[in-house]
Amino acid sequence: MKTQLALPITKVQNSRLAETDFSNLVFGRTISDHMFVADYKNGEWSDLKIVPYAPLSLNPANATLHYGQSIFEGLKAYKNDEGKVIVFRADANWRRLNESAERMCMPYLPEEIFMEGMTQLLDLERDWVPTAKGASLYVRPYMFATDDYIGVKPSDTYKFIIFTCPVGNYYNKPVSVKVETTFTRATEGGTGAAKTAGNYAASLYPARQAQMAGYDQLLWTDGKSHSKIEESGTMNIMFKINGKLITAPTNTGTILKGITRDSVIQLAKDWNEPLEERFLTVSELETALNDGSLEEAFGTGTAATIAHVQRINVNGKDYMLPAKSEDAFSFRVLAELDGIKHAEIADPHNWIITI
Repeated sequence: MKTQLALPITKVQNSRLAETDFSNLVFGRTISDHMFVADYKNGEWSDLKIVPYAPLSLNPANATLHYGQSIFEGLKAYKNDEGKVIVFRADANWRRLNESAERMCMPYLPEEIFMEGMTQLLDLERDWVPTAKGASLYVRPYMFATDDYIGVKPSDTYKFIIFTCPVGNYYNKPVSVKVETTFTRATEGGTGAAKTAGNYAASLYPARQAQMAGYDQLLWTDGKSHSKIEESGTMNIMFKINGKLITAPTNTGTILKGITRDSVIQLAKDWNEPLEERFLTVSELETALNDGSLEEAFGTGTAATIAHVQRINVNGKDYMLPAKSEDAFSFRVLAELDGIKHAEIADPHNWIITI
């Protein structure tokens, strides 16, 4: 991808690359050398630059710390056999960032700033992109309010930052999930469709309770009746019942419009797989588990890509899912996505950018 903006770049004096153990990457713990930064003030974005990754200096009255105006995205970069850096569906992340920004009363971020900042940062950090199977360079763009006074109103100033971190697999084994029917992640009219920090903060307590009980994640249900399955903690969720894929729709404002989810749906359509975008009820899930018609359950997300579910707890009862053959849909779609992301197979939907 050709760059257009002449961004000032300040390089680190001493890279941490040599001291990084790429064979033992803990997700989100290792940060690469540089970050892209832009500031919003007086109604426009300015001071675009790439600088060494470093702590931020914040006023104790910073608006984000008090009122939570903060949004973020997550995407991944890969390296192919030719050493080229490949990014998957970055344009979709840019669009979703702005959808979140609108909901949170934050400024629109032009595509040029998002794409140029990311592209030039990744070009500089290309040696940080892992090559091992299952590894990638996680890219974290985010925006937060920077006004320095106490007052419940949208901030007038903001900062946008992109940094990256080399990561391994988010889940190293199939996951266990529990259907949550007490706590609520999001309700209609709320911020469930925005990728905003507060959504995740609200989910931490019930998720921790589930983890203490031996489960990796929750399956969230709707806030009104707790009868319909919406999504999981770090991913959208899909089920295959009697040969048909079922996943919750994203038009209620309660569910994040997952980019991996969208990609899986597109591939399912390409392959003429039976598909329904509708809510699966808890009772339907319980019936399918009892009569054996649930063939597969898996999460879809940037961090996890495809996370196979091996155990589901419904109404206090654990159900083990049957072992899947290698031609199961979730395995085939994972292989297809991995092939596209590494430019090993055709990319008919123009999902990748090569740097």
